[in-house]
Amino acid sequence: MKKMFYLLIASFFVFTSCNFAPGSYPSAEIYEFEVSEDVLIYAVENFKKENPEYNLPNQERFKDGRRNKKDHWYHVWFYYSKDNEIVKCWIRGNKVAFIGLGDGLNLDNYMEVNNDFTRKENKVQIEKFEKLILNRIKEYTH
Repeated sequence: MKKMFYLLIASFFVFTSCNFAPGSYPSAEIYEFEVSEDVLIYAVENFKKENPEYNLPNQERFKDGRRNKKDHWYHVWFYYSKDNEIVKCWIRGNKVAFIGLGDGLNLDNYMEVNNDFTRKENKVQIEKFEKLILNRIKEYTH
């Protein structure tokens, strides 16, 4: 009977552990670069300067940067003006993460990649991010 109980408990943890992913952004799509965090931040800043259509219009709420001195992530916000969507990302070390996106300038219907989209929708969103933003940021890291 004890063996059955332990087997049942172990099975419960195995099957539910996927829903309890660690960290603040467990489902983010993460990309690693061969450059420092400072170079990545500089690349994003230059990309946004030269491509202002990816900047959020008149926004005080969604500012790029760290929220405070203890923040691990350098938060970055992009805007798909044609689709009226805000894209949430972060930079930490030599990594950039695509976290999610929402409709309008208030993040309505916010959805996280690798979590809230269907497999097909997720693939479309990741490919869109890579094409419109990530691959173009890479050009600024050289």
